[in-house]
Amino acid sequence: MKKKFITYIAVASMLVSACGTAKKEVKSPVQDKTEVQEPAISDENKNEFEYTFIEGLKQKMIGNQQAAVTLFSKCLQINPNSSSAMFELAKIHSSSGDQTSSSLLLEKAIGLSPENKWYKILLAQIYQQGKQYKKAADIYQQLQKLDPENLEYLYMNAALLSSAEKFDEAIAAYNQLEKKVGITDQVSVEKHQIYLAAGKKKEAQAELQKLIDFNPTETRYYGLMADYYLSEKDEANALKNYLKVLEIDPDNGFVLFSLTSFYQQKDDKEKAWEYARKAFTHKSIEVETKIQYYLMMTADQEDPFFTEAQVTELVDILVKTNGDDYRVYTVYAEYLIRKGQLAEAREQLRKVLETQKDNYLIWERMIMISNDLLDFNSIYTDAGNAIELFPSQPVLYALKAVACLQLDKYEEAIGILKEGETYLLDNKPLRIQFDLYKAEANYKLDRVEEAFKAFDAVISLDPENWLAMNNYAYYLSLRNENLEKAEQLSGKAVKANPLNPTYLDTYAWVLFMRKEYTLAKFYMETAIKNGGDKNGVIVEHYGDILFMLGEKEKAMEQWKNALDKGEVSEFLSEKIKQGRYIDK
Repeated sequence: MKKKFITYIAVASMLVSACGTAKKEVKSPVQDKTEVQEPAISDENKNEFEYTFIEGLKQKMIGNQQAAVTLFSKCLQINPNSSSAMFELAKIHSSSGDQTSSSLLLEKAIGLSPENKWYKILLAQIYQQGKQYKKAADIYQQLQKLDPENLEYLYMNAALLSSAEKFDEAIAAYNQLEKKVGITDQVSVEKHQIYLAAGKKKEAQAELQKLIDFNPTETRYYGLMADYYLSEKDEANALKNYLKVLEIDPDNGFVLFSLTSFYQQKDDKEKAWEYARKAFTHKSIEVETKIQYYLMMTADQEDPFFTEAQVTELVDILVKTNGDDYRVYTVYAEYLIRKGQLAEAREQLRKVLETQKDNYLIWERMIMISNDLLDFNSIYTDAGNAIELFPSQPVLYALKAVACLQLDKYEEAIGILKEGETYLLDNKPLRIQFDLYKAEANYKLDRVEEAFKAFDAVISLDPENWLAMNNYAYYLSLRNENLEKAEQLSGKAVKANPLNPTYLDTYAWVLFMRKEYTLAKFYMETAIKNGGDKNGVIVEHYGDILFMLGEKEKAMEQWKNALDKGEVSEFLSEKIKQGRYIDK
């Protein structure tokens, strides 16, 4: 059985935890007990040992671990039976993750100084980390024999035996602890879990009943019993114990959530809603508990248990009863996002920032909503404010750069990207975005060479960046430059995204510039069929292709159609007026 438990005993981090001072290494009563059998070392060697040992401690304190290892190893050359030097080396190896070397040194140190508790505690912790629970438990049993009044040793012995799945031994150890401390919920719950893991349900139930008999007014024990019965699918006894909690403490809010879950499992929507609503209105329940339950309750969007109206009511209750807690507005914002009410969700996050100005995640979430809303003015302002608070967050620079591009602030976009590059470090995906934005900004500023270098950098870092390939190809075609490369880039983007109208339009336009009008028409009509008919530029391009194929009436029809779509070229009106294609 895998269990989590708390280690109550911490190894003392004194300067010389095992020996006090370097002199104590030679003269401590514990050491004397074993060293009488060791070969004596000369006074000269004693002095060298003490000096080397102290230097090792100094190096360890200032963080120079390798030097400390060298010095403590030299101590063992001087005195191969120095348990203190072994202990110090073991601690260094343990902290660096070398538990094998550490355990070997500690085992030898304990053989030399069997009564030193610090050696044993560290070795037990290493065994525990390596999941050698039985060996760790045995050490705590040894420590408990040396110090029978230390209940922490007894507890650790029991807990580790449980982790080792030595269930009978663990129960015996907990019984021994219980004799010393009396009935406690900590020990009884541990025994309850062990009995369950051992398949002894009768004994598991008896442990909880013992707690109830010991303190029949403690509602928590009835809750534990109810949860046990529920796990055993004994709904009648589970409900009996849940209701007992309310009988003792009518204001106990936590059991209301338990009853909600109980009736959810029974698929009793009416009763589940009754207790859920009571729980959300209950003042004794912390807002964090309500939020956690709300998130759990709404996790399954495909098959929700409560109706949309009921969820809305719970959110409203949460806001009305806990409006002073910023987390409520965060939950409310996520609720609104799921409903597609992005602008309203953003306002809730702005309320959060009134009291939680230093919460980076709220800033980022709010700006991302503005991005979804295509509200580039808000992105520009909010990202700028956020950068002042969080200057090392590169995402903010990318967001502000996007806003600058959309607002025709191209020089500022390049400046903000340059400023943010300092914080990219090894963030490759974001570096790709930075290069892409630099390419766009430079092209708009007619810095064509810098723009195309940036596009090349993006594609080098990300050979499947279809957006970069598409835009690069389109700009090459507009300039009637390197059309072979443009066709290659655009072709890759279309092959990977055969239904993307924008990519199809670019490929068709590259073919148009290469005077391959029939093939261009095929790809342009594919773009039109896949949503391109709603885009003014695509429809205008279709008209251009038709004109070059001699279909002038159809071309005029498409040009006029494009005029109603919004974004078109500055030459469209003149094309319609003159009834001919005008080369840009």
